[in-house]
Amino acid sequence: MSSPASSLPPPRQSQNYTAQVARQVLAQWGARLGLAWIGLLGLLAVFAPFLASSHPLLLSQDGQLDSPLLRYLTPADASLLALFCAGLILVMARASLRTWLVGLGSVLILAGVTSAALIRPPVLAIYEQYRQQEAAGGYDWVIYAPIPYSPKDYQRDRGETGLQPPLTSPQADHWFGTEENGADVLSRMVHASRIALGIGFVATSIALLLGILIGGLMGYFSGVMDIIGMRLVEIFEAVPTLFLLLTFVAFFERSLYLLMVIIGLTSWSGYARYVRAEFLRLRQQDFVQAALACGLPLRSILFRHMLPNGIGPILVAASFGVASAILAEAVLSFLGLGLVDDPSWGQMLNQAVKSSTFNWWMAAFPGGAIFLTVFAYNLIGEALRDALDPYLKKS
Repeated sequence: MSSPASSLPPPRQSQNYTAQVARQVLAQWGARLGLAWIGLLGLLAVFAPFLASSHPLLLSQDGQLDSPLLRYLTPADASLLALFCAGLILVMARASLRTWLVGLGSVLILAGVTSAALIRPPVLAIYEQYRQQEAAGGYDWVIYAPIPYSPKDYQRDRGETGLQPPLTSPQADHWFGTEENGADVLSRMVHASRIALGIGFVATSIALLLGILIGGLMGYFSGVMDIIGMRLVEIFEAVPTLFLLLTFVAFFERSLYLLMVIIGLTSWSGYARYVRAEFLRLRQQDFVQAALACGLPLRSILFRHMLPNGIGPILVAASFGVASAILAEAVLSFLGLGLVDDPSWGQMLNQAVKSSTFNWWMAAFPGGAIFLTVFAYNLIGEALRDALDPYLKKS
């Protein structure tokens, strides 16, 4: 018969435990550099319209102030700004992990629905009208973004032919050169950071949700459900992910949201294995047996008592999973099966070898961004692993 002390649950992942893990992660230089790079990408993604746009931030015409940029903000722009403001408030309030998840989820849903209902940007954007109006002296003064080009501004009014190396255009103001249609590469890279981060986080969230649900049921019930679940996991692991992605993209339209769903649906099996192993171990623990004896509902046992005590290895796998999702999108875009018109790093990398000559700037800048982002997530994942499981820490 077990003593009363042995039936107590193990230490929960309280706010103090989360803070302790965060301190251990931040103690490593690799994790600091990785978080700094991801933070920089996050800022670029949130403020992309204000950093790279052909629409003036502010202008004065006949004494009247106007901001064309604000008229062209999309529901996605408004939702990201609302998420950023909510994140700042949660940081200042030193909120717990649960409050972060609930708060950001609620703000995302509320801001997404509200902005989709209220914000209607103009469908047609004529970028050169501002340059022509300014050249004709139609403005008293005008303020542009630091990168005065939109990602889809192909600058046909300036007679640029496209695929120009950095700082060789007549105006010499394309710091990263231009792509094949004449659009500014730096502007497209800034806006492409949204796609890289969005695909990484959303696809990994979908895979995590499926992996936790299926793996949790397999580990808790074991028996027939475990056998059926493991066969399903083996089937998904046996099919080459890239082949499955190519098949899906060939049958359906190329959409950012569809890419997120497809990558998420094809990468859940690894998380299911982690969750199954953790739940098989935890279901024999005294605190789970005590919860069963008390008659707690299954939902409470699985998600309130077992999952918080086995989430550590899953978080480590998720950090590597985000990097894998970004790589999958880049590979699809490089093969010409990604997004058609929206900028993405893989799509720009494709243009490096598309013409008869090698366009080094189309390989160096997008390729460097992909490498640094994947490397940053791997550094964060290794630091998390060392903090959560000291026995695996490298000597």
